[in-house]
This record gives sequence, structure tokens and C-alpha cells, in this order.
Amino acid sequence: MEGKLIERLEAAVARLEALPAAGVSSRVLPDSGVEVASDPSIVAFDDLMAQYAARVSAAAEKIGGQVLDVTKIVVEAFSVQKKLLIEIKQTQKPDMAGLAEFLKSLNEVIMKANAMTEGRRSDFLNHLKSAGDSLSALAWIAYTGKDCGMSMPIAHVEESWQMAEFYNNKVLVEYRNKDPNHVEWAKALKELYLPGLRDYVKSHYPLGPVWSASGKKASSAPSKAPPPGAPAAPLPPPASLFSSEPSQPSSSRPKQGMAAVFQEIGTGNVTLGLKKVTADMKTKNRTDRTGIVSAGEKETRSSSSSFSKAGPPKLELQMGRKWVVENQIGRKNLVIDDCDAKQSVYVFGCKDSVLQIQGKVNNITIDKCTKMGVVFK
Repeated sequence: MEGKLIERLEAAVARLEALPAAGVSSRVLPDSGVEVASDPSIVAFDDLMAQYAARVSAAAEKIGGQVLDVTKIVVEAFSVQKKLLIEIKQTQKPDMAGLAEFLKSLNEVIMKANAMTEGRRSDFLNHLKSAGDSLSALAWIAYTGKDCGMSMPIAHVEESWQMAEFYNNKVLVEYRNKDPNHVEWAKALKELYLPGLRDYVKSHYPLGPVWSASGKKASSAPSKAPPPGAPAAPLPPPASLFSSEPSQPSSSRPKQGMAAVFQEIGTGNVTLGLKKVTADMKTKNRTDRTGIVSAGEKETRSSSSSFSKAGPPKLELQMGRKWVVENQIGRKNLVIDDCDAKQSVYVFGCKDSVLQIQGKVNNITIDKCTKMGVVFK
């Protein structure tokens, strides 16, 4: 009898001991705001902002104006990313639509910075473009795996900075002997990403953000279907940096521009639809002789077209990292053959020209060009 009583008492004690243990475990889960705030990755992000973002802000304070405004947006974007990292530790991994909605706050800040480069040309356009383009590095947080269409987080940060570095270098060159505050700002902005953000991602999220397995579910994007009888929806806003739509394979998209031309050549139907030229249509047999250009006029036209009002034509490698093609007009035989995968190509102000890139490069940017064809591998 005493043995059964002892067994029952031991079972009851075991159940009582299990209750507070469960209570303690629920309180120390990383879903707690206090616990998440003291997480090593969040503390390291605070250190990143204190060490690097504070230096950019200090330099911007000395400059003021639009440079200070865009720097405040950069700091705001990093602050939003910190909040998202905290939420990720408390949230289950969403689907693509849910991920786009989850990252909406970060996207809005990035678009705010990009909006500063539009409209009336600013005296600090290179500052604005450098800061705005650099914020795409924060999109590393959207990496969900090797099939998501993005480079891995570390590589994404490095590639995004390469896009911004072109304008950042222009700031360094322009103000090298004019104002050290601008030089300090440009150097501090670069260090915010390299090594700042890159090393942070390398240490804590080399494979992307780690979502909570038992946290709350992320809210899905609101339904886009309008109610019956509602007026027509307004025009859509500019494309979001984080889109819930899967990327369409390039093979299934209709070809445009020079791609359409080369596709047509590949089909073998190049002469389909062309009219046959008869003997009386040839120039040597024409009686009116109108439209014939003399050799002197031809020489004048070629010399004037080879020099743009914006500046002299350029095709050169700058700082061993970036090929610059500028103000090329009517040039069909532009070739870049000595390039590698670590270099990038920037094409600006070209018209009615064709550029061939005979090798692999990191990225290609085309800015303010008209009828510009780029052929690359």
C-alpha cells in the first residue's frame, strides 16, 4: 500500500515539475522582443550602424542640403532593415507574395531615395545616385535560396555596391581638391557597405535570413480585386525592388530592340517582305539624281556626328573595374574584347550605335541612350 502511494506521489511531483519548466521555456523563446533585441546578430547590426552609418551622417551634416537629406534616407533604410531582422526571428517564412508584403516598408524607403534623382537636375546628382543605387544592397534580406533568382547575400551586397561605385568615384574625383567633406562622405558611404554590410552578412547571414520555425505567420498581400461597381484602378506605380511575381524566363519573353534583330537573323527570314530592286530604281540609272551626298558633305556629317554636344566620345576602362562608353553617335563597330567577369560596363548618352562585348562582365548599365544596341554573351 505504501509503495503505491509513493509511486503516485512521485508521479504528481513529476507533473508539477514539468509545469514551471514549460513556463520558463515559453519565456525564453526568441519570439520575445527583449531576447531578440539582445541576439548577437541584432547587436552586431547596432554596431554596424554606430561605426559606419554614423560616420556617413557626420560627413553629411557638414555638407547639408540634398546630401544630408539622402543620407538620412540611407540611415532610415538601415533602421528599417534592423526592424525586419527582428521580425524575421519571430515570423515563419512566407511565400513570395507574403515576402513582398513583408519587405514593403524597406522598398518604400529605397524608392524614396531613388525619387530624389528624378526631375530637375541637381548639383549633387552623383551623391544622390550613389546613395540611391547603394540601397539595393539591402535587398540581400530577400534571398530565399538558390532558385530565387538572386545572387547569394554576400555576392549581392558586393554587386550592388559596384553599381553605385561609378557615381561614388565621380564624387571623389570632383571634390578631391575642392572640399574634403565630400571626399569623406564618399569614402564613408563605401565603407558602410564594403566592408561594413558585407562583413556583417558574412558573419551572421551568409545563406540568407533565418526565419522562425514556430513564430507567427507573416501577413499576406491584400487582395487586388476591386469591389463590383468600383471605378477603374489608377496606373500602377514604378516597379518595386521586391516583386512577388516570379521572374519570367528570358526565352519566353518577346524579344525587343537589337535582340529582335538578331533573332530575326537567326531564323533565316531576313529578306522576307523586301521589295525587289529593279534597274530603273538603281542610283546610277536615275535621272533626277536627288538625294546623292557629295564626298565633302559626307565628311562633314561624319565628323559632326562623332562628337556629341554633351562631350567627347569615350570608350575606356576606368580604374581597372568599369568600362565607360559615352557619347558615341552613329558608331556600329564599338567592341570591348579585353574584359573579365569582375568588370562592369556603363553606357551613357549614345545614339544609333552598336556595342559588342566579347567576354563576360559583371553587369551592364545603359543610361540615357537612344537606339543603342548591346550584343553580349
